[in-house]
Amino acid sequence: MKKLLKLIGYTLLTILALLVILFAVFFQRDRTVEELKPLYTNASSAFMPLMGMQVHYRDEGNKADTTPLLLIHGMSSSLNTFDSVALLLREQRRVISIDMPAFGLTGPNPENKYSFTYYSQFLDSFLTRLGVPVCDIAGNSLGGGIAWQFTTAHPEKVRKLILIDASGYPVKNARGSLGFKIATTPVINNLMLYITPKALVRKSLEGIYYNKNIVTEAQVTRFHDVAISQGNRKAFMSIMKNGFEQEPEKISTIHKPTLIIWGEKDGLIPVENAYLFQKNIKGSKLVVLNGVGHVPMEEAPQKTAMIIAGF
Repeated sequence: MKKLLKLIGYTLLTILALLVILFAVFFQRDRTVEELKPLYTNASSAFMPLMGMQVHYRDEGNKADTTPLLLIHGMSSSLNTFDSVALLLREQRRVISIDMPAFGLTGPNPENKYSFTYYSQFLDSFLTRLGVPVCDIAGNSLGGGIAWQFTTAHPEKVRKLILIDASGYPVKNARGSLGFKIATTPVINNLMLYITPKALVRKSLEGIYYNKNIVTEAQVTRFHDVAISQGNRKAFMSIMKNGFEQEPEKISTIHKPTLIIWGEKDGLIPVENAYLFQKNIKGSKLVVLNGVGHVPMEEAPQKTAMIIAGF
């Protein structure tokens, strides 16, 4: 019995020593927004004090466009995901992109609570402060879920809806992202609050894009930097642990002109879900992009911009 207790004691000490070494080698402090601003803002960037946050957004393009296009990024992303599409559209359109609460340079909701209801309230307040009564709204992944939820909550504020590989229906037979899988693994996921290796970020991105060649070192660095921006890791873990309210039955209540864009090779939300959106939103238009993964705005920006412009 004494030998067994000694063995257990040695094992626990070994695990503790390994954890100490792991933290000493890989621990990464949060980076402040002030550190990141010079790296990830540009001349179009602005910050709006709203709901206890300094919300990072860009309002650019044709100011004569009275119904601007609002772009909403997905989980663990930022407004940068739409940079190429915004550049292609802004001669004709007023384009507004935004770092949503919990992500990018906007950072966490001070109450650390997230839901589609919260994001709808946030967008309503944001558009009101900007003086935008009606917009076209486009969202990718989680951003697509936020976009259609906002449309059901505030139909009077949406002219057209654009869903890009959007969340909303249960996901089946998906490869998923390594980072998301770790974030939903009990105990291990708590380490992500302190340890977020760039190698993990790279591997996660490679699971999102079908064309792995577009994953550059600069892109990995940007995703890593905003991931460890102050409070973002805690916010991300809160979202992954608590999830969002699942209300796919609301989708059939959408009666706005709707464009659905989907990457045929999406490994996170399979293309089968695109056909569910098309079936349940009457009159919607679906465009499937061959050889494209979860983020068509980055993998096929010219095609994506052209489709949006045509709509």
